[in-house]
Amino acid sequence: MKKEKLNLRDIKPNSNKEHSHDDGHNHGGESSGFKAYTPAVISFVMLIIGIALDYFEFAFFKDWIRIVWYGIAYLPVGLPVVKEGWDSIKKGDVFTEFFLMSIATIGAFIIGEYPEGVAVMLFYAVGELFQNAAVNKAKGNIKALLDVRPKEANVFRNGTIESVAPETVEISENIQVRVGEKIPLDGILVSEKASVNTAALTGESKPDTIAKGANVFAGSINLESVIEVEVTKAFKDSSIARILDLVQNATARKSKTELFIRKFARIYTPIVVFLAIGVTLLPYFFVDDYVFRDWLYRALIFLVISCPCALVISIPLGYFGGLGAASKNGILFKGASFLEAMTKINMLVMDKTGTVTKGVFKIKTIESIGWEEKEFMNYLMAMEAQSTHPIAKAILEYKTEETDFKATEVSEIAGKGLKGIVNGKTVLVGNKALMTAHNISVIAEIETIVESIILVAINNTFAGYVVIADELKDDAKETIINLKNIGIENIMMLSGDKDSMTQKVASELQIRNAKGGLLPEDKLNEVERLKQNPKNKIAFIGDGINDAPVLAASDVGIAMGGLGSDVAIETADVIIQTDQPSKVVKAIKISRSTRKIVWQNIALAFGVKVIVLILGAGGLATMWEAVFADVGVALLAILNAVRLQKMNWD
Repeated sequence: MKKEKLNLRDIKPNSNKEHSHDDGHNHGGESSGFKAYTPAVISFVMLIIGIALDYFEFAFFKDWIRIVWYGIAYLPVGLPVVKEGWDSIKKGDVFTEFFLMSIATIGAFIIGEYPEGVAVMLFYAVGELFQNAAVNKAKGNIKALLDVRPKEANVFRNGTIESVAPETVEISENIQVRVGEKIPLDGILVSEKASVNTAALTGESKPDTIAKGANVFAGSINLESVIEVEVTKAFKDSSIARILDLVQNATARKSKTELFIRKFARIYTPIVVFLAIGVTLLPYFFVDDYVFRDWLYRALIFLVISCPCALVISIPLGYFGGLGAASKNGILFKGASFLEAMTKINMLVMDKTGTVTKGVFKIKTIESIGWEEKEFMNYLMAMEAQSTHPIAKAILEYKTEETDFKATEVSEIAGKGLKGIVNGKTVLVGNKALMTAHNISVIAEIETIVESIILVAINNTFAGYVVIADELKDDAKETIINLKNIGIENIMMLSGDKDSMTQKVASELQIRNAKGGLLPEDKLNEVERLKQNPKNKIAFIGDGINDAPVLAASDVGIAMGGLGSDVAIETADVIIQTDQPSKVVKAIKISRSTRKIVWQNIALAFGVKVIVLILGAGGLATMWEAVFADVGVALLAILNAVRLQKMNWD
């Protein structure tokens, strides 16, 4: 399946990316519902009626009436294929499966075998429907692409606030950003302070509290209060536009793959065409009573037998089974080619925040000095109740009895923390800089803590600290163990979070190779460097906008579909609906099982085909035998593919 270049600047909200079949061909687009099946149903009904009329030998069903009847039955399924074959010939690609299907079925009409001509083309159409259904089923469950760029900017002009397109805002103009809105352009904070979530841009799990004059970036989310920003870059140069441009270019560099049937047909089709010509002409030199019409008849039977409909059906059926099994397990592949690509993966690169961690702050450690833990937490919670910062919310989740601890005279010391009065005692809550500013000594062990830490002083005496950390997902450790068990030994972590935090999480998961503090460009460069080794087949798993360029550049991009950004979901090849990293292991197992089923179907279809071809060349097989052989192979392929729905990969 071709991964098309994403021109995100031209995509409208909720628009769907143009569909491309896994085999690289388009037979009538992405019709949905009964409409897609109408041509096949019409042909099938007319074929059955025609066969019944032939069987009971109705007097009127002869000569031109019979020809017209089967001709009309042929057109719904045959005309698109004949047209596709003709278009391919005009482009210089003669020996396609469409060409073979066309000459064989038209040949069947020439020699008067009308039902066989319709039946063979009908089987081919059914195979296409299976393939389209597989892709559309997966696509239908994937979230539509949303343009993550902010749609409007509230700019100060002529004493009022005007809502305009971000592209029209000029450098040095001031904009207003309300709570919960994305900052539309890069700029400098004019307001006194702001709390912004940059996780989608940098991967940094901790929201930033920034002061007046600090840089803010487009795509960040304003968390606490209405802020004012002075624009420093035009929209086309903003951080979010740069990331989207990286996605576009990385997608353009994505290697293109084709399914086996496309490659096989280029070899198989010319061989059988030339063999058919040989069957027609060569007997002239070896047979005494050579009759051209008889040998042409045999050659056309040979072509009908050689139609690759069983192959064409058996391959997408196998992938259909794999795509369906994956969907049932909460894994969405965007096409059959990615099931195939997943089997070749030997290296997994992963993001940290939101991928192997929950992306939610929780209290990890409480260390009180000279105070009972609950009393210590009551002082801290009374102070944090005055704040809307995400860390404050994590603190307030601590369970304690109802108390009358109330904070008064609370003031914020920029970049350091809070100061206030709780039940008559002066309380300081913040970082080490806050303690130093008030000449309060802290214990040395806090220097070794890499997670977010809240220091507390009561009446100018250090009272303890609370460590806040992003938790590992429940199945994160199990995922790494199982990946190694199935042969994926080379695992790497790349994160925008600070390096010390990244290394700590990597150590907990027993991942030896990890890098933190990376910008989106750095992640992309790292994966591009790894890809320079042709032996590396890389899957990348991530969830943020900042991961989208790497998802596009990797051999297989895997996105977290529950909490993941829309751009990451759209750019990825595989979507994990449940946000469980362990699903990656299951995705690899399903893809490997699918490959086995597909190759079993190929061997079965090809083996039967060779036998019947030999019989046909010797005049021992009729077209009906060939058609029934194909039907039998197709039925066996269906039953084999259905096994995928019953397998257990736990």
